[in-house]
Amino acid sequence: DNIDLAGVPTTVACPAYTYTPECSATVVQKLIEAGAIPIGKTNLDQFASGLNGTRSPYGACRNAFNPEYISGGSSSGSAVAVAKGLVCFGLGTDTAGSGRVPAAFNNLIGYKPTPGWLSTHGIVPACRSLDCVAILAFTAADAVRISDVTVGYDEKDIFSEKRKTGGIDFGVAQHFKFGIPYNHQLQFFGSNESERLFKASVTQLQALGGEAVEIDFDPFLETARLLYEGSWVGERYAGIQSFFEANRDQIISPVREIIDGATKYSAADAYNGLYRLRQLKRQADCIWSDVDCLLTPTAGTIYTIQTMLQDPVRLNANLGYYTNFMNLLGYAAVAVPAGFQSNGLPFGITLAAPAHQDQALLNLAGRIQQAYALPFGAIGAMDTALIDDIELC
Repeated sequence: DNIDLAGVPTTVACPAYTYTPECSATVVQKLIEAGAIPIGKTNLDQFASGLNGTRSPYGACRNAFNPEYISGGSSSGSAVAVAKGLVCFGLGTDTAGSGRVPAAFNNLIGYKPTPGWLSTHGIVPACRSLDCVAILAFTAADAVRISDVTVGYDEKDIFSEKRKTGGIDFGVAQHFKFGIPYNHQLQFFGSNESERLFKASVTQLQALGGEAVEIDFDPFLETARLLYEGSWVGERYAGIQSFFEANRDQIISPVREIIDGATKYSAADAYNGLYRLRQLKRQADCIWSDVDCLLTPTAGTIYTIQTMLQDPVRLNANLGYYTNFMNLLGYAAVAVPAGFQSNGLPFGITLAAPAHQDQALLNLAGRIQQAYALPFGAIGAMDTALIDDIELC
């Protein structure tokens, strides 16, 4: 509910902020014109500030497999609605992992395109220069079909980018190279199950023709820290500055404290942060001379709602360990289901590549899905005919 649908209130999970738009967001309008039927708005972490799905005055979204666990966020409601089979697909936003994390926690494809590919016109900004529309779907093929409808340059969006093509489609190649962090840089935050499933995903990619190459993950990790521990948090403040100053008591904790923290940074801090980002991007981009894509867990672990609420800031940072760097570096990414823990909760991996390599990522994601042959979302043993009706393709 940070994406406009004409005639329907947009709340961003903040009742005091509510407005009713006259026009739909560009991506929504394109989908409607292509025949899609909007069913409704969904809950999210307030102002899209969170990766867990508990930061909303409308209540915490619950995991589609086990209601004691978090759904992931900030696009929490969209992921649960898709996973439960209520809709064919969902839209969310992804600035720091807000589409990929809930996809992983609910056994879905979570496609975060190259920044600028999908217009963000008509979307309440989190960090406007980094925001991406995310597609939550059952299959990689569905994500391709939805993106084909929604991708396109938009004059109304100052960060819109024209889609480019080119390069080798490693997604269909018999042999490709994928990078994985050095073993000491992998973090599972105490989850042996996640560690086991990630190792199995490496083996699965190797079986598809992939060659694993260890890479230095430190530049990615330092980039990730810039998003919440540096001046970029100032962009969250800029996006709602006038409302925040007049209504800060209407913004829930810890979202209020996160945004309020932006006021301690100066213009010099912002420029120094930008310079450091350019240095880190140059270091991170070096991996692309050795690998075609990057493979990581989408999240190293998953928490119960109760645990999350007891330590919301630190645990949320853990959830962003593998996601927060992506848009700062301008990469494309797709979260892919990769098995289940022994407690029945899903596990997801993320594939990432340089800008405009989206099709190759989605092609590889489709091959991985075919190899795993997992059920769709939380539908489980639902009648096959109904599953066929739900699928787009």
